[in-house]
Amino acid sequence: MSITLALCQTEGRFADPAGALDLLAAEARDAASAGADLLVLPELFLSGYNLGPARARALALAPESPALARAQEIARVEGIALCFGFPELVGDAVANSAALIDEAGGVRLIYRKAHLFGDLDRDMFAVRGEGFPLVAWRGLSLGVAICYDIEFPETARVMALAGADLVLVPTALMPPYHVVADALIPARAYENQVYIAYANRCGSEPGLDYIGQSSICGPDGAVLARAGATPTRLLARIDPAHLAETRRRDTLLADRRPALYGAIAS
Repeated sequence: MSITLALCQTEGRFADPAGALDLLAAEARDAASAGADLLVLPELFLSGYNLGPARARALALAPESPALARAQEIARVEGIALCFGFPELVGDAVANSAALIDEAGGVRLIYRKAHLFGDLDRDMFAVRGEGFPLVAWRGLSLGVAICYDIEFPETARVMALAGADLVLVPTALMPPYHVVADALIPARAYENQVYIAYANRCGSEPGLDYIGQSSICGPDGAVLARAGATPTRLLARIDPAHLAETRRRDTLLADRRPALYGAIAS
């Protein structure tokens, strides 16, 4: 059975978690009204990105926090699954994380960014990820990556080999990396025969600009929906029959020769 996926490209609410939760509620309501089953939002949606280490720690949430409980309530009330980024308190460290909450309000996954981007990420966050787990939902196998993660081919390939059908990518892509949105995301979808939802920020925060250009790509590399540089909601259908036909026609994963690739992981 196919599902309808919605993606919110937004300027967000910088360092305003209460405002971000209000925005989440409004976007979830509108996406559900448009028939969406799942809504994907950007990296660090609940906090803003360019926070600096002290503010990132101050805004970091434990999994049992009231803010995440409200997000669960929003999912349950609107009857829509949600995926969004937030700074997470993990012991004494702060991780760049994303939550996947199902339409009943259950937390199905908290994914932690595995590849930190330059000093910007490393000054604020620690690597606390446990690989690239998948979640079974509505007949699909879902994985999550965050921004820079998807720029490493191994990330999507590991999930594809484990059976992923759809990879959700909350992101915060800045100039001059237009090539990621323009070329790399459709290529990742094609080479791994998965759907990819790439949810970027747009507009500006103190010290950073974002390019937008969010997209939803199909397993044949087709761009099913693409945003420009302004706040936008995208909608696309995720179709298991199309997945199966693409994989039957193009046997990319089956034709791999792993014995030749040992140097990649060494």
